[in-house]
Amino acid sequence: MKRFYTFFSLVFFAMALKAQQTAISVNPSVSNVPAKVDIVPATPSEDLLVLKEKEFNFGKIPQGKPVTHIFEVTNKSNDTLRIVNIQASCGCTTPEWDRDKAVAPGGSTKITVGYNAAAEGLFTKMITVTYNGTATRQITISGEVWKTPATSAPENKNLNDLKN
Repeated sequence: MKRFYTFFSLVFFAMALKAQQTAISVNPSVSNVPAKVDIVPATPSEDLLVLKEKEFNFGKIPQGKPVTHIFEVTNKSNDTLRIVNIQASCGCTTPEWDRDKAVAPGGSTKITVGYNAAAEGLFTKMITVTYNGTATRQITISGEVWKTPATSAPENKNLNDLKN
């Protein structure tokens, strides 16, 4: 039984090694075909959508008071930039942008991100910006929501002691 598992393991590793090797066959009768072809995946230009900042920390904010931050976007490429969609990770985060605006090369636009601080505690929210078809970038907002007091000032239980 051990021989069977040993043999099976050797065959499996030999097949795995063979699968890792790739060969490109070139027809020698064709003169302008390169011997090696480098395939570079098509990625959007990093300069197409440049964010002044990718993250923003609101710090400590009071519960129940919505806050906003404006992210500046610059187009540093030679192509026109069009923001197709902006999707927040939850309903408490609301992105706003000029939906019909095409940003010319060298131009800029703004994305306003609002956060409704309803729940107490730390938060980190992701906002995905989709532009020029399917290219995406992420923006992050974070902070800490502190619970607002029930009254404007704490109750002074020793107030009667002052009235002599």
